[in-house]
Amino acid sequence: MTPTGLPQDIPLESVLDSVPEGIFTVDLDWNITFFNQAAAEITGVPSGEAVGQKCWEVLASNVCDGGCPMQPCLKEEQAVVGKSGFVLRADGEKVPIGISSSPLRDKSGKIVGGVESFRDLSSIHQLMQKVEERYSVEDIRTNNPHMIKTLQILPPIAQSTSTVLLLGESGTGKELFARAIHNLSLRKDEPFIAVNCGALPGNLLESELFGYKAGAFTDAKKDKPGRIELAQGGTLFLDEVGDMPLPLQVKLLRVLQEKVYEPLGGVEPQHADVRFVAATNRDLEEMVHKGEFRQDLYFRLNVVRMDIPPLRERTEDVPLLINHFIRMQNNLKGKSVRTVSENVNRILLSYDYPGNVRELENIIEYAFILCAGEMIETSHLPSHLQPGKDESEPECGPGAIKLKSGMAGHKHQAVLMALERHNGNKSAAARELGISRDTVRRILQRSAAK
Repeated sequence: MTPTGLPQDIPLESVLDSVPEGIFTVDLDWNITFFNQAAAEITGVPSGEAVGQKCWEVLASNVCDGGCPMQPCLKEEQAVVGKSGFVLRADGEKVPIGISSSPLRDKSGKIVGGVESFRDLSSIHQLMQKVEERYSVEDIRTNNPHMIKTLQILPPIAQSTSTVLLLGESGTGKELFARAIHNLSLRKDEPFIAVNCGALPGNLLESELFGYKAGAFTDAKKDKPGRIELAQGGTLFLDEVGDMPLPLQVKLLRVLQEKVYEPLGGVEPQHADVRFVAATNRDLEEMVHKGEFRQDLYFRLNVVRMDIPPLRERTEDVPLLINHFIRMQNNLKGKSVRTVSENVNRILLSYDYPGNVRELENIIEYAFILCAGEMIETSHLPSHLQPGKDESEPECGPGAIKLKSGMAGHKHQAVLMALERHNGNKSAAARELGISRDTVRRILQRSAAK
């Protein structure tokens, strides 16, 4: 037996050549000293040609340019696990890989180089693409069984004339469902009008919904159409309907029952040819029980009920949504981000998303501000998602500005960090962030005005 426990007639190289992961070693001058069979197959470079060359010349990987996983092994004696990247094969094909690396020591414990293993993720990426295509309606994409069932009944529901009640937490995409119902309905060529019932005081909400006639109140100089009139022939989406005051619920109930209403100050009933879709994040049944929501209105709205689960209960949708938002941001920002690293994927899959899909979209938008390459790394994530980083700590170094909450704060922080990296040069910061110089100026001005 050898000191490794292997039989004398089985060389270690033979064992390493039999594993499916690519494995290679380098000395302290970055020269490849070993290159196993799988590494040769993944890179397209024969072992005999690879040994003796610099590792970056053989791998031609995106991580060789500033994010080398072998560097912390040789310089800081640290292992790296779960990094993602790609290698450019000899035939020009990009192969996605997962990478781990460790320092390589001799018998005395002295570091004499590094060892890196990498595995071909092409089949996983292909599988993810197939999975991503599993089910989608309009802009709604899912792999979640409950959501798939919901989407399967969405087209026939949209084709009907029934009122729909959408239930789900904030940020789950209720308005996206409402728009899908409208776009798949016979009213798709008519207006889709949305109103947030929780965003306006009761008296303003009443005039917004029903409109008013000139002279109805002091400032009513001329007639103003309400949202019901604007949605004539189309769909009116009542978001946060659970926040509607009780007196206004009575008027809405009449519209649902009799299809007529009167604008404020009006005497002639107006016909309402409108399909209603309502949504709320509140428990309407409990509100009815407490007398905070009319039972008859609840039954009128609850003709077709659709429950939209929170993102934490459908984590299988997270990778799909990440890719969707990356494509969307690439189109908006003109960037070429391809994917997220394995570590970022792990972090985003384990997060519970109190802000649901909207929060994930904000996270990707924030990462795009900081990501100048093809892959989103953990350093591009907001502070509260970076392992071991306290959100209360300054972002970068003593005196750095504390991270502000919300997307506006994230953008401001990203601009400040870019300016610091470029010694205050706004043009250079704008180029790195993929935004215009005017946008940089506006972000700084908005923050200063607060």
